[in-house]
Amino acid sequence: MKKRSLAVVLIMVVVLSSFLAACGNKSSKSDDAKKDDKFTVAMVTDQGGVDDRSFNQSAWDGLQKFGKDNGLEKGKSGYDYFQSANEADYKTNLNSAIRSNFDLVFGVGFQLTKAVTETAKQQKDAHFALIDDVVEGVDNIASIRFADNEGAFLMGVIAGLTTKTNHVGFIGGMEGEVVGRFEAGFKAGVKEVNPKAKIDVKYVGSFVQADKGQQIAATMYSNDADIILSAAGASGNGAFTEARNLKKEDSSREIWFMGVDRDQADQGEVKVDGKTFNVALASQIKRVDIAVEETSKLAKDGKFPGGKTIVYGLDKDAVGIADSTDNIDKKVLDKVKEYKEKIISGDVKVPEKP
Repeated sequence: MKKRSLAVVLIMVVVLSSFLAACGNKSSKSDDAKKDDKFTVAMVTDQGGVDDRSFNQSAWDGLQKFGKDNGLEKGKSGYDYFQSANEADYKTNLNSAIRSNFDLVFGVGFQLTKAVTETAKQQKDAHFALIDDVVEGVDNIASIRFADNEGAFLMGVIAGLTTKTNHVGFIGGMEGEVVGRFEAGFKAGVKEVNPKAKIDVKYVGSFVQADKGQQIAATMYSNDADIILSAAGASGNGAFTEARNLKKEDSSREIWFMGVDRDQADQGEVKVDGKTFNVALASQIKRVDIAVEETSKLAKDGKFPGGKTIVYGLDKDAVGIADSTDNIDKKVLDKVKEYKEKIISGDVKVPEKP
């Protein structure tokens, strides 16, 4: 009898232990599921990197803001970036992001188009967003592009009305559809307000060669161009360096650079004989940060715009002129406002191709 009672007790202990263990496992799985339910997002840069003071940095700004607004931390369980040193890194980084289980992965820049497209076709359950190019017929890619030509037109208006030498320049990174929109808009804006102005155009052939960008700028400035718009990523930093150097040599000379993607006035400051100058005339903003934020939010809310193309232009204040306008005459700014309204209303059509 005692043996039978002992056996019953042992059975009850085993059953109870199993029950508690099951509850514990259920709780653990629930916690894991909760962790897994936390939306995560990453971006893969092009060769410019997140500190290029331009396109990639703007995308990273947007990703960080989205992360912080949603209580996420930098890393695999929140938001992060994968930096590409060269073209070979694109697919590697995209696949690394997918293996890290990020819910949404941004490919920043048209240079990643091929890599994003191929990876998306292989990883059909993953969600991708491609910035600055359009991929059609792939349902797990959201395409995001900007009406860069519209913002560049306004920069052209500023340059055309500000130049004292009637000679301006445009430096592009790599030839293609995206930078071509900058060139087309800029030239159209200059000619709209100053038909006699001369416009030099030169491409670096890279977004990461600041030394070559500086050489091109030096040639343009020496040929009497007094304003240069650079749409060249990190290569454009060389043009800014050249403008600062020339101002140091002759502080009375009116020489300007124009930046793109984000407000680059911080790169224009020059000190000469105790006086502070700024050779940044204006910057064309391209709110990549807004696009990254909004697309991330859509994906988080279960509304990922896969297979669709989202265009950001003047009508959404996603392109335009940065707030740093101290070096621009008020009458010129009034003209900029006038043309902005005309473009939004459709009264002025801005070309997309040079």
